[in-house]
Amino acid sequence: MTELMETVDQAVKAMQDREGKYLTFFMAGEEYGIGILKIREIIGIMETTTVPQTPEFVKGVINLRGRVIPVIDLRLKFEIEKIEYTERTCIIVVELKSGAANILIGIVVDSVSEVLSIKADDIEDTPSFGTRLDTAYILGMAKAKGGVKILLDIDRVLGTEEVAALKNAA
Repeated sequence: MTELMETVDQAVKAMQDREGKYLTFFMAGEEYGIGILKIREIIGIMETTTVPQTPEFVKGVINLRGRVIPVIDLRLKFEIEKIEYTERTCIIVVELKSGAANILIGIVVDSVSEVLSIKADDIEDTPSFGTRLDTAYILGMAKAKGGVKILLDIDRVLGTEEVAALKNAA
């Protein structure tokens, strides 16, 4: 009985950990969210300096007030069709955990939507899509405003090797 109570307590804590404010944005007509505490700033699309021998989803690096920040196109990372950038396309600068250090990266998205407060009760676990599809980077599915928002665990969107490569590029 004690083990069951501990399991329930862990599940409740995990749900509560997902509750909070999320910056939502659009990509390919779908709405995604990233925990607001991971966001450092939102900037308009700008020219990047290409870094040779990086994956296609790595657009390059930018100079943001004296800091060199790698930029990835989230559409390409998620293998969504590439589109031309518009005046609504922007870069969300996020802070990733990389071992003991943190790294700033920019992610290109179609457009930013809003900041939503999402309650734990409105977040469901990621559905199972079979064993071949890795969904570890999805924190959960939020039911909000009559639709579903895909909440991303931005620290897991990129693998350890990819983060290390971005650190080196910067």
